Amino acid sequence: MGQSLKKIAETLRDADKKVQLIYAFNGVGKTRLSREFKELISPKNPDEEEDTKIKVLYYNAFTEDLFYWDNDLNEDKNRKLQIQPNGFTDWVLREQGQERNIVTNFQRYTSNKLTPHFNESYNEITFSIEGGNEEIIDNIKISKGEESCLVWCVFYSLLNQIVANLNIAEPDERETSQFNDLQYIFIDDPVSSLDENHLIELAVNLGDLIKEASGLRFVVSTHNPLFFNVLFNETGNKVCYLLSKNEDGTYDLQEKKGDSNKSFSYHHYLKQIIQEAIDSNNVQKYHFMLLRNLYEKTANFLGYPQWSDLLPDDKKTYYNRIIQFTSHSTLSYETIPEPTEQEKQTLKLLFAHLIDNNYYTEE
Repeated sequence: MGQSLKKIAETLRDADKKVQLIYAFNGVGKTRLSREFKELISPKNPDEEEDTKIKVLYYNAFTEDLFYWDNDLNEDKNRKLQIQPNGFTDWVLREQGQERNIVTNFQRYTSNKLTPHFNESYNEITFSIEGGNEEIIDNIKISKGEESCLVWCVFYSLLNQIVANLNIAEPDERETSQFNDLQYIFIDDPVSSLDENHLIELAVNLGDLIKEASGLRFVVSTHNPLFFNVLFNETGNKVCYLLSKNEDGTYDLQEKKGDSNKSFSYHHYLKQIIQEAIDSNNVQKYHFMLLRNLYEKTANFLGYPQWSDLLPDDKKTYYNRIIQFTSHSTLSYETIPEPTEQEKQTLKLLFAHLIDNNYYTEE
């Protein structure tokens, strides 16, 4: 029997663990769950005065909405990322002076040639990049992935300062009292567009910070198996879950032991999702992404250098192109969820190819 996201948020609240790790595919409801959790821990009541005690902080897509672009449409020169200031950004930037640490972390995960510049009011950021012959190119617009990384670095610097502040045993000796009632940190997918090396570094840094934090509980959700695995190995006193959505709109939160390469059985879960779609004749575009993920995980396990090495030999180039094109759709007409009948048959064939060639054995 499925549950509502509110019930799942209650399960997370009641768990007696310092860390809760949640794996779920994109689109399942991780961001909505973070909102439900926030409302559960610190609900808004319009009939009462606002409770100024901060009990939960969360990082998700809504956090990124505090940052938005002014593209200078008239001159197309002075492009800048605007910040919608709040108490948190003011504290970490104005009071704590974390600008330098934010820039350092951002360049660590992206490029040391790409530099953010905060204005004196800390409500605008411009970017420059080193070109050839020591040339500096100013007022560039960074990618969406780089933008997400910058927002994470701001949040991470905030979190770092909060942990250091709360680790001071005597409340009267802390620099601020505004986080004295903080109980939970909910982090949803801070790994957008990072390569594997930087993703691992980010996960290790977050794991170290979690271990340092005294008296706080963390909920971390992700769609990335590698990020999940690193955090699994970097943190203690934890419980791990797999979040999935049912056809009736309810959700399941299954507890899983071990990382995604062990009893988490990520590849078995992918098999199950694709097989159910085939059996119910409900193959959608995103199932090609899951099929590619399954091929990648299988190739890695078996020691093949490329996942495409597992494709049928007779049309390997053709099938490689089909999966690449269908699992990385970017044009508007490609986002239609219903694939063509030929595409559905291709997915069935390539899925059966994995199973029929005994790449998997039943456990």
